[in-house]
Amino acid sequence: MPAYLIVNIDLRDAEAYKPYIEAVPPIVARHGGEYLVRGGAFEIIEGTWQPNRLVLFRFPDRAAIRAFVDDPDYAPFKALRLSVATTDSVAVDGIA
Repeated sequence: MPAYLIVNIDLRDAEAYKPYIEAVPPIVARHGGEYLVRGGAFEIIEGTWQPNRLVLFRFPDRAAIRAFVDDPDYAPFKALRLSVATTDSVAVDGIA
């Protein structure tokens, strides 16, 4: 069953974040993931949530999301992201 990783990033240093943007897509792809949304304009339809930079990924399943997040090749880029941004993320199963 497909699973989705939804991420909200509050970026404090866009310049320092550039290596992350360049290096992470191949790691995502290695785990069967693909970007569906990567930043971009959004419109709040209902509620009070004020996201900053939204990213939406589709993976084959939640195990693939975990494999991506735990990938040793991703670790230095995760550390970079955490040093320049506050991030909220959630994994959710899709519809089979």
